[in-house]
Amino acid sequence: MTALRILLLAPLLVSACAGSPPDTAALPRHPNIIYIMADDLGYGDLGCYGQEKIRTPRIDAMAREGMRFTDYYAGSTVCAPSRCSLMTGYHCGHAYVRGNADQPLRPTDVTVAKVLKDAGYATGATGKWGLGLVGSTGHPNRQGFDEWFGYLDQGHAHHYYTDHLFRNEEKVAMDPAKDYSHDHMSTFALDFIRKNRERPFFLYVAWTIPHAEMIAPEDSMSEYRGKFPEKPFVNGQGDAPGAKGYRSQAAPNAALAAMVTRMDRDVGRLLDLIKELKLDEDTVVFFTSDNGPHREGGRDPAFFKSSGPLRGIKRDLYEGGIRMPMIARWPGRIRPGTVSDAIWAHWDLLPTAAEIAGAPVSEGLDGISFVPTLLGRPPQKSHEFLYWEFHEKGFDQAVRMGDWKAVRNGLDAPLELYNLAMDLGEKTNVAADHPDVVAKVEAYLKTARSESEKWVPRKGKK
Repeated sequence: MTALRILLLAPLLVSACAGSPPDTAALPRHPNIIYIMADDLGYGDLGCYGQEKIRTPRIDAMAREGMRFTDYYAGSTVCAPSRCSLMTGYHCGHAYVRGNADQPLRPTDVTVAKVLKDAGYATGATGKWGLGLVGSTGHPNRQGFDEWFGYLDQGHAHHYYTDHLFRNEEKVAMDPAKDYSHDHMSTFALDFIRKNRERPFFLYVAWTIPHAEMIAPEDSMSEYRGKFPEKPFVNGQGDAPGAKGYRSQAAPNAALAAMVTRMDRDVGRLLDLIKELKLDEDTVVFFTSDNGPHREGGRDPAFFKSSGPLRGIKRDLYEGGIRMPMIARWPGRIRPGTVSDAIWAHWDLLPTAAEIAGAPVSEGLDGISFVPTLLGRPPQKSHEFLYWEFHEKGFDQAVRMGDWKAVRNGLDAPLELYNLAMDLGEKTNVAADHPDVVAKVEAYLKTARSESEKWVPRKGKK
């Protein structure tokens, strides 16, 4: 290894294990971390993952400049448990929040923001939270974030034109006739970077695009209006969850494309700013989504092939519901143009961020650090199993074990088994041909989850 390479990696050649923090006194600063998470963006919604109808030039360039992952997973197939997993380092068999419910994080929960704040980072977040309202123990300001701006409540976040958002615990008035919330949250993110340029910072950008309502300002709509066949959206049509509350535009296909391209533009604005401030090589930027594509608000995931080659959408535990795009960019550290098939998930963020920051983490997390993969330096510890459970339709479970994927749709349903190396679309259930693999997964499932008073396995809808 060259002397220059050693110098570049010096801040990361530290342990993120339990115990005393590593000796970082000689380091001028730790790297900034920006984690961008779209809302209900599918595996196939970006050009660099095969999308042909929607322009995403800045995210595609980010992939060329960094590392694109093919086998990265969300914490859940819906937003609140996925975000809990992301923040706390536990999969949804151990996490406190395992479904969409008014269940705030507890004071005892340790989030990635708390870990990084204790390590001296400025911490800010914007977008959708979903883990605690004003006055609750789960509010972002009580979970390690110095600054918060956006939606606290998931239902409120369905609407891009609203009369208020929250800055910390205070309501900020919005003009619902003209204030597109995404734009204000993007402005907050840019201002946070400028304000904290002289110290290490962690910025969590949890944009709501392209969740729920299909609606975008005209300066984005003009590119796509009239370009696609449309089924005009009528408020309340269809049986998708929450359909009666949406106020989508009459051209939902054009709106979806316009929303994603607008978000892509703002990814570019963030990257341009860190370069302008000469923070490029001091900043690692991640981009992903919280779960698979939805079908609310007139959205048609089939038209855009939003799940790409994968089976399923949001609320499924097949790959389309939980496998996400993931891109990591860090000039001088991450080799550009790399494509990785490393298998990791939302619950790996906390230990990964802790190692980047030179901070200790508690033992017993489900997550592991993927810094070795990011920097191309073996060995990388791997997961023997990834686990998910889902409670809205009763009790569904899924396990990934190497190339094997197991799905159980219902408390007493038989286990389905797929070989993802040969059957990425999960079309052929091969459980009957591999009883040994099924038995290994069944044995793991007996220990995969902890009991929860709130999230009890049951038949039928919760």
